[in-house]
Amino acid sequence: MNAAAHRPPLLLSRLDVERIEALLEKQSPHGPNLAALQDELARADIVEPAELPSDVISMNSIARVRVEDARGGAREHELTLVYPRDADGSPDKVSVLAPVGSALLGLRVGDAIDWPMPGGRSARLHVLSIRYQPEAAGALHR
Repeated sequence: MNAAAHRPPLLLSRLDVERIEALLEKQSPHGPNLAALQDELARADIVEPAELPSDVISMNSIARVRVEDARGGAREHELTLVYPRDADGSPDKVSVLAPVGSALLGLRVGDAIDWPMPGGRSARLHVLSIRYQPEAAGALHR
């Protein structure tokens, strides 16, 4: 699978983009996955937080996703997309700096994306639902 094979349009909150760009400025320029995240930010459409539709994964959203690996296996997970400081090692929190985290940012319910994973593997991520999105809940200053 090629990560560029299927890249759905991305929609991001202006506040999320500002916070992620500030975070990236503090990272080593050669840190893992940073180039992929920067590419995703560069290709995204950016809107004001109050204009972000409720079916888009933003920072601190809780989403149900299905991960299909190249061998045909599939697993469903409920994941919270978090900033690195909030990634506490629990399996349901994924940092935006991790490959899965940067892949999910800005996707909508129903979207799928092919994404490289650690160890040279790749996976296809499907967004099934969003249980919580801060913008939809009015939590714009999280």
